[in-house]
Formats: sequence, structure tokens, C-alpha cells
Amino acid sequence: MRKFVTISKLVLGGLALTLAGQLMAQAYPNKSIRLIVPFPPGGGNDVIARVIAQKLGERLGQQVVVDNKAGANGIVGLQALMAAPPDGYTLAVGAAGPLAVNPSLYDKLPYDPTKDFSPITNMVNYPLLLVTHPSVPAKTTQDVINLAKAKPGGLYFASPGSGNSGHLAGELFNNLAHVKTVHVPYKGQGPALSDLLSGHVQMLYSSIPSVISQVKQGQLNAIAVGSAKRLPSLPDVPTISESGVPGYEAYSWVGMLAPAKTPKDIVNKLNAEIVDILKQKDVAEKLNQQGALPVGDTPEQFGAYIKVEIDKWGAVVRSANIKAD
Repeated sequence: MRKFVTISKLVLGGLALTLAGQLMAQAYPNKSIRLIVPFPPGGGNDVIARVIAQKLGERLGQQVVVDNKAGANGIVGLQALMAAPPDGYTLAVGAAGPLAVNPSLYDKLPYDPTKDFSPITNMVNYPLLLVTHPSVPAKTTQDVINLAKAKPGGLYFASPGSGNSGHLAGELFNNLAHVKTVHVPYKGQGPALSDLLSGHVQMLYSSIPSVISQVKQGQLNAIAVGSAKRLPSLPDVPTISESGVPGYEAYSWVGMLAPAKTPKDIVNKLNAEIVDILKQKDVAEKLNQQGALPVGDTPEQFGAYIKVEIDKWGAVVRSANIKAD
């Protein structure tokens, strides 16, 4: 009898929580939503956040306010999300660095990317573009490999900092192509690009918007992209995978997160709205201009993807013995 009463209480308690979540979702949102961007204004994460924030606000009938909380490779912003009430009124963009790389980069991380957040959807993938200084006698990925093998340690690639997606892309290239190119970290994309343009370093794995004007002006050579397939915006640029490094894929990605224990109905509502926004023609065009590929998966798919990315980039971090700056 006692077991029956206990089970009944558990069932009723679960039903009450489900009903409460449904009622909360029906009333949601009835005030403005805060969207944390764990990076400074102007970068790829910020651009995507603002495109989605505007459209999401229009659909939900409430303002979505972007709040840039930069610091410590995204840690500061995600700590703020973790501390927020799980009611759908505080969200954050979650990128590859803070979610997939930081767990291996730092000995102690103040959050668990697989437990402390509710994945909503992966919004976009940013394929990285391998560019070289015109003085480098290489037009293809295979040319770069041949040069690297002829002079091990003689090719230098820049990145905006240790553990950055561009750094990891270079180390992944070293691993899969069985070569040794040397990483040179800088304090940001600007100094890294400046030294590449001046010829102090030979290569850079970069988001496309950051280097496309220099490619078009002939200041840099576009060797290949890190996506699985060629990009509609750069149809003549081959992938690294098809050019001699099978299986190579290097993306930076930007997803949407809520605090852990956010009601499932709210997560699903946000997912449906954002996924539909990503399908809109004007949004797709804006993203294409940024060199971004729309994704729009389910919360479950995004959660699984984060775990796969943690394993993938963790192996690269350990193999290259990368430490946080």
C-alpha cells in the first residue's frame, strides 16, 4: 500500500511539473528576453546573435536584447547563463570554443557543457578557409603538404590565440596530413591577419568574412575550405578533404542555449521559431554573406553534436599539448 501511495505521489508530482511547464510555455514570453553573447561585439558569434535576436523578437512579440559578456574564452558569459533562472528569459549563444574546446583546454572549468545547459539548436556552421600569403609557392592543399614535408617546421600558421578554432584547425591538419606546420598565436584576428599580409607568417585558417576581401584583391590565396562540401559562396574553392586530406572538417559553430532545467515546452518553442527563422530567404542570404551555413537541428541533435565535438577537439588539444593562454 505504501509503495502504491509513493508511486502515485511520484506520478502526480511528474504530471504537476509537466502541467506547470506547459502553462509556462503557453504564457511565454510575457517580457523581454536577454541573449548573452560570450564574446565582444562585431565577431561572428555577435553577428549571428543579432540577426536571430531581431527575427525572434518579431515572432515572439517581445524584445530580445543582446548582452555581450566577453572574457576568458567565453567562460564569463556561460557562467552568467548558468546562474540565470531556467525560465526561458535568459539565453546565450554557445560556440565551439567555450563548449567543445574549453573542457580540454582548462584543468578546471566552472561549468559542464553537457549538464549545465539546455541545448536549443545549432544555428550555423562557419567553415574555416585556409589562406596563404602570395609568396608561398602553393596553389593547392597538396602543394602545402608537399612544402611542409620538404621543410618540416618551415611553414608557420597564425591564429588569434592558443585554443582558438583557427589554431585547432591547423593542428588537425598536421595530424591528418602527417605534417608539421608551426603555430604562431596572436592576441586577436587583427594582428594575426596583419602579420600574414606582411609575410611574417605563411598561412591562416580563418572565418571567411575576415579574409574574403583580401582574397578578392589578390593579397591572399584561398587554398581550400574546411567544410565537408564546397560552399555556394565559393564554388571554385575545393575542400581540404577532397584535396588530399580525407575526413578533414574544421568548423566554428554557433548554437543557442538555455540554462539547465528550462521547461521542455519552452525549449521546443524556441527551437521551432529559430529553426524556421534560419529557413527564411533573407536570413539565409545574410548568413551566406557571412560565410555561414544554416543548420537548425533539434535540441537532442545539438546536444549529441556537442558531445562529439568535445571528443574530437579534445583529442586534438591533447595531441598538440595545447594550453590556455
